[in-house]
Amino acid sequence: MAIRKTTKGKKRNCRTVKEGAGMTKKGVRAYRKANPGSKLKTAVTGKVKKGSKAAKRRKSFCARSKGWTGVRGKAARRRWKC
Repeated sequence: MAIRKTTKGKKRNCRTVKEGAGMTKKGVRAYRKANPGSKLKTAVTGKVKKGSKAAKRRKSFCARSKGWTGVRGKAARRRWKC
């Protein structure tokens, strides 16, 4: 069963572009339930200590997503503070 990328209503799993795109906590839980063994996590949006696991995840995401030019991609990069 595939997870629907819903951005409106009660059963939404993704944020709107204005909210910064990306998946909600509920969306990540649903994805992990449908895909056992998945290590998907939500975005690193807060302040992080230099060199911490979260800082490394953010740095990795920012490097991977450098070429994202779409509206949702740009919104997600803003949310991650790239």
